[in-house]
Amino acid sequence: MSTNGAPESWEDADDQNLANKLNQLNVDAPSFVPNVNAAVFVPSFLPPPIAAPPAVGGAVLNQPPPTLPLAQPPPAAVLSQPPPAAVKSPTASENKISPEVENKSSPNDASMKSDDSAVERSAADSWEDKADNSSSATTPEEDDSMEIDENGAARPKRNKQKPKSTETVTTLKEHVNVVFIGHVDAGKSTIGGQMMYLTGMVDKRTLEKYEKEAKEKNRETWYLSWCMDTNMEEREKGKTVEVGRAYFETEKKHFTILDAPGHKSFVPNMIGGASQADLAVLVISARKGEFETGFERGGQTREHAMLVKTAGVKHLVVLINKMDDPTVGWDEKRYNYCKEQLIPYLKKLGFNPTKDLMFMPCSGLTGSGLKDPVGKDAPYYTGLPFIPYIDALPSLKRQVDGPFMMPIVDKYSEMGTVVIGKVESGKCNKGDTLIVMPNRVEVKVDQLWSDDIEVTGVTSGENIKAKLKGIEESEVTNGFVLCDPKEPIKTGTVFDAQIVMLDLKSIICAGFSCILHLQAMAEEVTIKALICLIDKKTGEKSKTRPRFIKQDQIAIARFVTSHQICMETFKAHPQLGRFTLRDEGTTIAIGKILKVVE
Repeated sequence: MSTNGAPESWEDADDQNLANKLNQLNVDAPSFVPNVNAAVFVPSFLPPPIAAPPAVGGAVLNQPPPTLPLAQPPPAAVLSQPPPAAVKSPTASENKISPEVENKSSPNDASMKSDDSAVERSAADSWEDKADNSSSATTPEEDDSMEIDENGAARPKRNKQKPKSTETVTTLKEHVNVVFIGHVDAGKSTIGGQMMYLTGMVDKRTLEKYEKEAKEKNRETWYLSWCMDTNMEEREKGKTVEVGRAYFETEKKHFTILDAPGHKSFVPNMIGGASQADLAVLVISARKGEFETGFERGGQTREHAMLVKTAGVKHLVVLINKMDDPTVGWDEKRYNYCKEQLIPYLKKLGFNPTKDLMFMPCSGLTGSGLKDPVGKDAPYYTGLPFIPYIDALPSLKRQVDGPFMMPIVDKYSEMGTVVIGKVESGKCNKGDTLIVMPNRVEVKVDQLWSDDIEVTGVTSGENIKAKLKGIEESEVTNGFVLCDPKEPIKTGTVFDAQIVMLDLKSIICAGFSCILHLQAMAEEVTIKALICLIDKKTGEKSKTRPRFIKQDQIAIARFVTSHQICMETFKAHPQLGRFTLRDEGTTIAIGKILKVVE
């Protein structure tokens, strides 16, 4: 050996000390390691662990075997065990005491064993419970994480959409459908967006996002209209194309906003929106030049007002918008001028100025006159603001007891065929069997939404979406009617109708073809025969058949269509018996169905 105490070779050191060191290290007790893992082998002088059984089980299973401090000598029972063939980490089923250890352990360990076996049993039970609740291929930890993944997150969302309390709230309030009409750029979508913000349906953060996006496109004043115009094409051009849908609630009523397009190219879409309305809001721009353009012959202010009257809307609110514009400045003279120009024309259409009409000044951009009074801006107007006024209107009469009928105004495919429309008559519940006319396809109602709120039942007057089983989206066309199989809507290709000629360039004879708009349906029709003329003042019918009809005349004619269409007589069901005739982009006549011939 060297002077510093190191051995001259490691082999010599091994030969000398190997036997002694092995005895000191107690190498003959290798079974010591697995027993550390088991909760049973805690030294008897320590109290038993009080941790919750699942936590103990989880810790034992998931952690690597800990090393024992050298200061604590192992119990005799442990040392006397035979060495196991292989050391492996125990599983839930294997985490039990071997029979040999049970026999050789000291009597002092009996109470420890009973306590720990209870812990093991409860841990095993909780594992089994978790396994029952989760899928067979997942551990409890994975099961917990599934709450965050895509499938797990969808489940609670679906549950949240249909609480019973929400269903009760939506069905208890009276449903009112409000259509916003008027000339292009009058501010219809902006007023709709402002109302949604004022009633809390759109939060401030979303509006700020829209405002930022609009500013980037140099369209700062358009941001409110983006609440209604969700289509990118509509946002780019600033023109509404399809009827926008939204809703808001007051203490008494549930309002559905139908934002109709103002451009003359999209009048057919506007007719579909007006056919669902209970109340119409005619938006007028007070800005100099804009009011005159909209109200002149060919402007949409006139045509829209006439079309909503034809659609059966009895009450009209006229909002004179853009009163805050620098060219107007809330001027009373300008307000009165717009009012005086409109009253004679609306009176001619059949609106009673004292009962059916209401004029009010407002600003869609600032929100003045919509929810809060205009106040000092317009001291000449002392009436209610717009939202409190429509909330205070008397209740509407609904055909709740009749057979279920819902004209389809739109459809799309999303895990099934979803149809949109307003319930015109009767009621319907989830799971009901209905038929789609005129094709007579039997369908089952899989899901119902009243203005995006999932419900189990709907009634007359509600604007709904229904998911149908038993029909493909391609088999449904706008204008089809979802109805009760026991009392379906009438269908036919030949019908007699009374028509009022409005705007004609020349005369009309038998054989004339034009487009018929009935609810959301647009179908080509031909006048087969002119039956008689009706005197405007006396209402008497002419005894001879007329050879032609001209502007402002009232006549009864027989119409023929190329396809079967859904219709009702005006007497039986006014809303499904009214129609409009259009030709070359202008409305030429309005009418009502008297008889379905075949």
